[in-house]
Amino acid sequence: MHRLRRSVFVAITALLFGTVVARVTQDPAVALPRPAVVSSSRVVALDPAATSTGAAGASATRVAGAAPTAAHSESEASSSTGAQSPSVGAAADATPPAAGRAAPTTASPGDAEEGVAEPVVTPGATVVEVPQSAAGTLHLVGIPQLPARSTGRTIRFAIEIEDGLTIPDAEFAAAVARVLVDDRGWQAADGVHFVAVSPAEVAAGAHTDIRVVLATPTLTAKLCAPLDTAMAQVSCWNGSRAVLNLQRWLRGAATYGEDLESYRTYLVNHEVGHGLGHRHAQCPTAGSPAPIMVQQTKSLDGCTAWPWPTRP
Repeated sequence: MHRLRRSVFVAITALLFGTVVARVTQDPAVALPRPAVVSSSRVVALDPAATSTGAAGASATRVAGAAPTAAHSESEASSSTGAQSPSVGAAADATPPAAGRAAPTTASPGDAEEGVAEPVVTPGATVVEVPQSAAGTLHLVGIPQLPARSTGRTIRFAIEIEDGLTIPDAEFAAAVARVLVDDRGWQAADGVHFVAVSPAEVAAGAHTDIRVVLATPTLTAKLCAPLDTAMAQVSCWNGSRAVLNLQRWLRGAATYGEDLESYRTYLVNHEVGHGLGHRHAQCPTAGSPAPIMVQQTKSLDGCTAWPWPTRP
């Protein structure tokens, strides 16, 4: 009898428990709470809807973040209003290179003066202050009349200066022109014939093979991109421009000591040399004059400083 009562009690208890479990499972009003996920900062309920929204948001963020940005355009560094020169990378700069050696059309690691030689400061001398930036736009300048020369491959060139610089246009233009037509220059070394193109001719659509530019370090970095010229404050050849860094034009480099005029001559000849299709060279023999395409801003590589394409 005692065993029968015990069996009945167990059966009733099991029936009641099964009923309660069934109600909890089927009735939303008494649903069990969802488990929580412990994050490093707080406890967050694992809600399927919230999880789906979060995943979608993260995906959208990744897509937006991964969207390619516009390539660094050289035209950001120049404008073409009024007497301004065409934008960097514009049609005037997309012309084919002159015949003969193929001039580089884009910058490459071999086209920059990757020098680190600091300018020379003579004790007691006044240090030339170089502005790091100016207007960020360029204007064409007039070029003095060059000696007549009718032989050789014609290289048409123009000269540009960043707006806002205090260096007189005529002074810079005369210095560049003087280097280009010198008997020790590229006309003799490469048999080319430099022809100056005036601002009016460029405005009328005249073709130029090379543009020699004087720019602050900030604009130089933009015109030389993707090459990095900022750290060493150096110059470059890019597209159809020989970009001369104002820092170097005014302060030179340790490799040339206090001879700023010779360093400027080297700078013009070296970067224009890239425009004529020449790549960097090495010192052939210790103690000999450095070839013009040696990175003389960086080091003379055992040679002696020499700013001309022809040998002495």
